[in-house]
Amino acid sequence: MDEIEKRLRDTADECIRSYEVWSKNRHDGETRENMQEAIHALRKVASRLEVELAISEREELAQRPIPIPPHRAARGRVQQAPQQDDDTGNRAPPVASSGSPAPGGVTVSRIQRRRRPDTESAPQE
Repeated sequence: MDEIEKRLRDTADECIRSYEVWSKNRHDGETRENMQEAIHALRKVASRLEVELAISEREELAQRPIPIPPHRAARGRVQQAPQQDDDTGNRAPPVASSGSPAPGGVTVSRIQRRRRPDTESAPQE
């Protein structure tokens, strides 16, 4: 019998004994404290068992290495055929940049950019 199994059996037996004593006299503070200590010991053994499970799982994964995917640059690019532009995007009608309406769209007038004042030729005060 390994160490964890022995501890699990011993603490479970102690917890059962403490429960039997406590259930007969639930208002006694000493029996309640003994019951809490037995539950705490049982939790410690259960935690140790969880750690052992995690270690065995990690060892199992170490035996089966995770494949490393190739770098993006190493993968070839997939050439896609040009698609019809029937995507509605943000549902706004299409706009032509020339100012003329696009099919099913609206006309947009061009806005002139404001030029910054030339700071080199302006007299400084």
